[in-house]
Order: sequence, then structure tokens, then C-alpha cells
Amino acid sequence: MESRALLDRVEAEKREFSAEERTSYDKMFADIEAINTKIKDEERLLLAEAEIRGFEKAESGKVETTPEERKISAFRRYLVTGDSAEYRALANDADATGGYLHASEQFVARLIKGLDNAVFVRNYANVMAVTSADSLGVPSLDTDLTDPTWTTEIAAPSEDTTMAFGRRELKPNQLSKGIKVSRKLLLTSALPVEGIIADRLAYKFAITQENGFLNGSGDGQPLGIFTASDNGVPTARDEATGNSASAVSADGLINAKFKLAAQYRKTARWVFHRDIIKMISKLKDGEGQYLWSPGLIAGEPDRLLGLPVDESEYAPSTVQSAAYVGALANWQYYWIAELQGLNVQRLNELYAGTSQVGFIGRYYGDGAPVLESAFVRVKLG
Repeated sequence: MESRALLDRVEAEKREFSAEERTSYDKMFADIEAINTKIKDEERLLLAEAEIRGFEKAESGKVETTPEERKISAFRRYLVTGDSAEYRALANDADATGGYLHASEQFVARLIKGLDNAVFVRNYANVMAVTSADSLGVPSLDTDLTDPTWTTEIAAPSEDTTMAFGRRELKPNQLSKGIKVSRKLLLTSALPVEGIIADRLAYKFAITQENGFLNGSGDGQPLGIFTASDNGVPTARDEATGNSASAVSADGLINAKFKLAAQYRKTARWVFHRDIIKMISKLKDGEGQYLWSPGLIAGEPDRLLGLPVDESEYAPSTVQSAAYVGALANWQYYWIAELQGLNVQRLNELYAGTSQVGFIGRYYGDGAPVLESAFVRVKLG
């Protein structure tokens, strides 16, 4: 492209644009922007036309060739019209005020997929369904055996008195979010309104879950790894040696890495807020080499001291004495217990006075670290 060639020439000559070159470059860039805008407009128009055609076919009965297609089409018609016939085909329980709609499998899958894409913890944690009880009991080894001792052949073995078991309970708690939609929008929109609702619900569930998995108190919500607790990650797993009260150091990060035993370290991942990442990415070792290694392949994470890094807006970012600023976690030992499926409730009458329809998404889940030795928190001095 001419714009790229011009920019490369200016950079190669290590100078600024001349006035004439600047005018030429700006014009070329404006032309590119105009083309991109036109392409996006065309894509939106094609999408809208496809949705209209698909909905018209669904309404006329020209599609729905399989049970799954009929189920999805019925769900869409119910979202638009609230037709009781469609409701009876989909609902498990009747309710005069609108009822509970157990969404089609496609809709639920979209919600779960949205959660998985938005909450990195779910990609690495141990996620289990609670299907036949109110909670999930997790046995824990609170104190291990002491080391065996060498003895003669006829000597009695030393008896262990330290091994102790405990129990963690994960009890799914309710997480819910509501969205109100104009009836007129539902009736006239060429866009897939149910898809928009799914995306917004997934987003709201995702950010709340991520915050809970990192910072939750464990009281009616998940227990986060940044919450010091004897039921999760105690203060014994904090590492501050080498860090000052106002900054993380290279030595401090190395100390944190090797506080984690090798068997947990192999699949461990760092987690930091972007403000802390900015600080860490400038650190060098004693030979002047950066500790930070940017991902060189699309989709590959950045690495710190050879281990992958996840970035979260909900990781701690306050820089002050004794504050947590990050963690090294083997997420296989963070367990998430949840009831199967997500449900969407449609409220036809509640917002009728304002010509709106309500949709409430509900999720039941819990989470907690189940092995303290698989986690290390990075702490300032």
C-alpha cells in the first residue's frame, strides 16, 4: 500500500513527515477509513437482511426441519410474542405472571460459552455440576504425614500422629441479573434480540464471577484467592520478601515463583492487574534482561519468568505497604460447583405499564481454592 510505503520510508530515514507528505498520508488514511466504514455498513445490512429472512421463514414454517430447529424457532417466537402455545412447548412450570422459561440448549450454550470466554478462571479451574444435592463436599488433606524413618528389619515403624483430614463445602449461591426490553423493539427489530440478551447476561455473569473468584469473601459468594482465609489461601502463602512498600522487585517475583513446589508450578499462571503488569514489564534481572516475555504468537499469553500471565481488571491494583498485587495460581485446585444449566425468566406483565418486557437470568454457583499449597500471593513489603 502507498500509505505503508510512505510511512516505512519516513521511518527508515528517521525523520518527520514533510507538509506535503503529511497531507498525502492523511488523505490516503481517510480513504482507507471510508472504505472500512462502507464495508462495515454493508456487513450490518447483510446481517439484518439475513435475520429478517430467517425469521420470516421460521414464522411461515418453511424451516424447522429438525426437532432442534423447531425448538430454537419456538423460543424465538416466544421471546417476540410471549405466545402461550410456544410457552407450553418450552416451559417446565406454569406461572400466571409470565412463568419460568428453561431456555433452549443453544441459548444456554451461548451463555456458558460467553462465561468461559470472558472469565479466564473457568478455562483452567475444575468446574463440577451439583445435580443431586444442595452442596458439594470436598475432602481436604489439612496436614500431611511426616516423613518415614529408616529402621532395622525387626524394629517397629514409627507411628504418625500428624495426618489430618478436613472438609470444604461448596454451596451454589444465586447470581442474577435483569434486563428490560421495549415491546416495540421485540416486535420490530431486525436484529436477533435474544442474542443481544444472551450476550449482556453472559457479560454481567462473567464479570461478577471473575471478581468473586479473585476477591470473594466466601460468605454467600465464592471465596477468592486474594482473600486470606484458612478455608482457602491462608497468609502463610503470602510472599513479600524482596519487595518494597511501593514496588514489586525482580527478586520478589523470583521468590514467589519458587515458593510454589515444582509439581504445582508446571501448570501455574500469574494473575495481575494491568497497572501492576505495567510496573513488572519494566523489571530486569541482574544481567539486564527483561523478566517479561511478550507472547510472540497470536493467542499465546505473555510470560513472566517463563510462566503465562493472565490480566484481570479485578486483580488488586493498590500499591501500598502490605498490599496484595498479584498471585501465582495453579487453577486446577480452584473448584467451581454449579447447578446444571442457566434459566431465563420472562416477565410479561410486570413492566407492561412502560411497554417493556423483562428478562431475568439466574445462575447458581460457588467456588473456592481447595489446596493452599497450589497458590502464592505476591505481597508488597
